Amino acid sequence: MLKASVEKITLQFKRPAGTSRGILSTKNSWIISLWNDEKPGITGKGEASIIESLSPEWSDEYENELRDILSNIHLFSEDDLINFPSIRFGIEAALKDLKNGGKREYFDNAFTRGEEGIRINGLIWMGDKSFMLDQIKEKLEMGFSCIKLKIGAIDFDAELDLLRFIRAKFSKETLELRVDANGAFAPKDALEKLEALSKFDLHSIEQPIKQRQWEEMAQLCKKTPLPIALDEELIGINEMSLKQQVLNTIKPQYIILKPSLVGGFTASDEWISLAEKMNIGWWITSALESNVGLDAIAQYTATKNNPMPQGLGTGQLFKNNVTSTLRIKRDFLFHH
Repeated sequence: MLKASVEKITLQFKRPAGTSRGILSTKNSWIISLWNDEKPGITGKGEASIIESLSPEWSDEYENELRDILSNIHLFSEDDLINFPSIRFGIEAALKDLKNGGKREYFDNAFTRGEEGIRINGLIWMGDKSFMLDQIKEKLEMGFSCIKLKIGAIDFDAELDLLRFIRAKFSKETLELRVDANGAFAPKDALEKLEALSKFDLHSIEQPIKQRQWEEMAQLCKKTPLPIALDEELIGINEMSLKQQVLNTIKPQYIILKPSLVGGFTASDEWISLAEKMNIGWWITSALESNVGLDAIAQYTATKNNPMPQGLGTGQLFKNNVTSTLRIKRDFLFHH
């Protein structure tokens, strides 16, 4: 019989991380271990990773619900966990690891074998203009050719100034620029802001307005002068028919998949399948997981052979992260 345990870890940021939802200094995750008597000494690891203001299943009872599910793990199928995307992701990863020998090798591919890297974007955290500028310079010195700026927390004109500064030094051929508004714009002035942003040859903007405003987002995607990527919009949309409805209604240029927020690898596969049928582009992003979840997401991402820069973390945000199997070289993530 399958058996399970879980360990809560509180990850501490090396420096507070600014987001449109406030400043984060710590982040909770739960490391799931699965084993059975047929494979003595082999344990599969996965991570249930929560962002308290964003994960749809978050409540004060989350840890109790997780422990309850794990104590009866043999009774649950993947479909039973559809409304617990973070738990579904953690269990799915742990089962893969258990099946593959408990070495945190979730998928077998050139990345997992250390033969190839995954190109990633460099993430610029929100803060005052000088702090964001320092981060940009650091990423460029490291060799990143695609950077993503979180916008919407400081003065919009100051954010435009940052983009102006970057573009004065680096053309779109030299540096790909993405921005993420995390739903910060009001629908009534979003198009005007998109037009101002489009002057800087941006690759895309993520989630310009808050999720669950499908008609307003559909109009934006129809009229936008720069490509729009849905991010938070996908979270909490778990049934296949509803996924189809979201994409048919909004018709975005891109979607962004966070496996720990949309329900794991199978759920991400469903989104990718629907998007590709509609010629909607996509990429995969981590969401502040520890190195356990990040490693599983990176290995999954490598199975897709998507040449676009992916939004994967590097495991270097936290003071007390789990031991890493990942390293970064210029703007590529490698497994070793």
